[in-house]
Amino acid sequence: MKKDIHPKYMETKVTCACGNTFTVQSNKPELQLEVCDKCHPFFTGKQGATKKAGRVEKFNRKYGFDKKEA
Repeated sequence: MKKDIHPKYMETKVTCACGNTFTVQSNKPELQLEVCDKCHPFFTGKQGATKKAGRVEKFNRKYGFDKKEA
C-alpha cells in the first residue's frame, strides 16, 4: 500500500433528525442521518401491521374470498 494516500480514520459523531446521537468510526468527522434505529418504524415496532391486515382484506374482497361458503 502507498503511504499518505489513505484518509484518516477517526471517531465520528452521528446525529439523527430525531435528536439521537452516537459515535462510530469513519473517515468523516461528523454525519447527519434522517432515520436511525431509535426512530425507524421497523426497529421501534411501530410498523404498519394494520396495513398488512388491510391489504389481505382488500385482496379477499377483490377476488370474492370474503364470502363464507356453506
